[in-house]
Amino acid sequence: MTIRLIGAGLGRTGTLSLRTALATLLDAPCYHMFDLRPHPEHVPVWHAAARGEAVDWAQLFQGYAAVVDWPAASFWEEIAAAFPAAMILLSTRDAQAWWKSASQTIFPATLATPVDNDWRRMIDTLFANRFTPEIENQAACVSACPCTLKKFAPFVLTAVPSTVSKVPAIWPTGPPTPAPGVMRGRRCTRSASMRLPLARPSTSTSSPTARLAR
Repeated sequence: MTIRLIGAGLGRTGTLSLRTALATLLDAPCYHMFDLRPHPEHVPVWHAAARGEAVDWAQLFQGYAAVVDWPAASFWEEIAAAFPAAMILLSTRDAQAWWKSASQTIFPATLATPVDNDWRRMIDTLFANRFTPEIENQAACVSACPCTLKKFAPFVLTAVPSTVSKVPAIWPTGPPTPAPGVMRGRRCTRSASMRLPLARPSTSTSSPTARLAR
């Protein structure tokens, strides 16, 4: 098994729903922050990555077909280099809505964790080096949010929260003018009407969603 989709969106952008949807679509586990709970041995690996050290991504993600949420979202480029055939998906959310959610969930939980805890040391290093250490500062956090960065514009897939059963809708996206649609050597087909099914497409392999389900 190999990683077939890499999520670049931060926590509180629908990543838990994405985890559920992708696990169904790919019929295989999707790595998420919650996976660190049964795998505490992964924490030092992520800490090493946050310090800029080399990581064996294939070993870390053994048994998984996709990865979303923090901490992986902070390393989407390195993970993409390790799995060059994988699609990259950026889950987004209105910046102010994202801040309101994160500031009431992820960030208080982080600050409430003892500083001598291995997970806390890892996430502090990750935020300092890959996000912002000022997680109580709204402006700093919103500025660091990937949805504000232009380099994400050519992404193959973009996801936003859906109102139907809390399962995100996913469709290829991109500039309205014709463009090759290449990101890190991967070509995409763009169609504003396409959505991610909860079951594998049976025949067509012409779309990114269909290719993902192969």
